[in-house]
Amino acid sequence: MPTLDWTGKQDAIRAARNIPYRLLDFDDNLSCGDNSSNLIVQGDNLDALNSLLPACKGRVKCIYIDPPYNTRSAFEHYNDNFEHSEWLSLMYPRLELLRRFLADDGAIFISINDEEGHYLKVICDEIFGRNNFVSNMIWKCKSGGANDVKGIACDTESVLVYAKNISTCKFNKDSGAQVTTNYNRTDADGRRYSLDRLDKQSLGYQVSLDFPITGTDGKVYVVKHKNPQNKVARWRWSKETVAQRYDELVFKYPYVYTKNYEKTDGAIPRNLLVDERFGRTRSGKTELATLFNNVSPFVFPKPTKLINFLLSIATDKESIVLDAFAGSGTTAHAVINLNASDGGKRRFILIEREAYCETITAERVRRVGGEFRYCRVGERLFNEMGALNPAVTFEQLASYIWFKFTQTPRLAPEKSSPLIGIHEGTAYYLIRGGLTPETLSTLPAHDGKKIIFAEACRLSETALQTSGITFKQIPKDIR
Repeated sequence: MPTLDWTGKQDAIRAARNIPYRLLDFDDNLSCGDNSSNLIVQGDNLDALNSLLPACKGRVKCIYIDPPYNTRSAFEHYNDNFEHSEWLSLMYPRLELLRRFLADDGAIFISINDEEGHYLKVICDEIFGRNNFVSNMIWKCKSGGANDVKGIACDTESVLVYAKNISTCKFNKDSGAQVTTNYNRTDADGRRYSLDRLDKQSLGYQVSLDFPITGTDGKVYVVKHKNPQNKVARWRWSKETVAQRYDELVFKYPYVYTKNYEKTDGAIPRNLLVDERFGRTRSGKTELATLFNNVSPFVFPKPTKLINFLLSIATDKESIVLDAFAGSGTTAHAVINLNASDGGKRRFILIEREAYCETITAERVRRVGGEFRYCRVGERLFNEMGALNPAVTFEQLASYIWFKFTQTPRLAPEKSSPLIGIHEGTAYYLIRGGLTPETLSTLPAHDGKKIIFAEACRLSETALQTSGITFKQIPKDIR
């Protein structure tokens, strides 16, 4: 598969693999609500994602990001002026990390415009797999204007969609789709339907699908070719299907029809998002302004209508939604709206680097009734000399060790225990202090292999082997 290369790409790849693990410092003063599972993280999203990975790998159903478009502009709240290679190096390691968060049936949506969109498509093909590309959705972001543009005015942006695994990723129907079919007939059971001809001109001619059908009226029906000398039409059904489903056919000479029943549960989502129901940039500004004293603190916020639609087709009621370029907090607002409309319990994780994370992002979520825990990306788990940060908590260290050695997220237990988990028959223990005969006797029992992490070991090699224990010293063996 062709790949994109640029100056600094190898550095970007290494950056994705060598991010120092950092602690998350929670701020109860900025948090909203008690014990909320929603999270707002202030800090560089590369560091934040790496810190969240132990708890969230493979658990996120939907990721939406609205990264800088690299429009060569500098806005009040963020810089959007990168060298082209810098922008690619910004995106590559973050997309690498984001892929690891997705559940096997999850999907990522990425807003972008034409400035970098085509390059983004190529690096996404490399990271997510070209076979996992789902769609390039076209969103009409403007309603008009741009009369001063030289050349051709652009009224749209793109939303690139990739699945973690295209074979297991399923999208919900679009419940708000406008149906253009005229269902002008009613069945005996009250269902409305239209008639759809069984012969079609556009499916490609096949001799096996060009055969006579005798109708219930005794007449013989044949495929209608506009030019009998150049056959292009065919039946939609094979002889076998016609025989099996004959009672479903409607004969109105000279045509055969099937009933196309009205769909009441929505329609397959389309990639053209031009209706007003998907919102516009100006509607995003308006709804943000209503929350902030009639002045929008952001220039180009996405409207909740757009994000609400994306989440409605990509999540279920229990999904985790992640936005690593949170901006004004539209994604959390949309999650709150969607939960309110269908009784869902979706959770959100927002990450924003800039200082307005506190004054705009979190404040917006607070003003629309959202609850969340607020934290900042803090110090490294290990300092430059390799020593363990004394501020690390038992649970932080346990989650780090569990993820590092099992590559699976550790769901926080109801209460702390030296037994931090069992993976593939091996029990993992963490002791803050030394492993001694006394501490060994107090550990929860496990009939099998045991790996014990502690600062020192006072057991002999014979005792370790007899008990089926592998000892790993903190911090040397976990760095």
